Amino acid sequence: MRYLVLSLIKFYQVVISRYTPRVCRFHPTCSQYAMESIRSCGVIRGGWMALKRIARCHPFSEGGYDPVICRPGGKRFD
Repeated sequence: MRYLVLSLIKFYQVVISRYTPRVCRFHPTCSQYAMESIRSCGVIRGGWMALKRIARCHPFSEGGYDPVICRPGGKRFD
């Protein structure tokens, strides 16, 4: 499952994002954040973190540095 999700994100980075303007206000970018969060926290928890991050990425957001922090205590589902 994790390999499939990471492959879809990589496909987006390589194929789709080259045709869209670079407007992500955060570092790392939202797709990089998604890959890092899924690798470190698992598909379910990392995917949820990525969705929350994408929801925060809008024109009125200040953006900035937003590292992946996988808090202990949760289960990891791959």
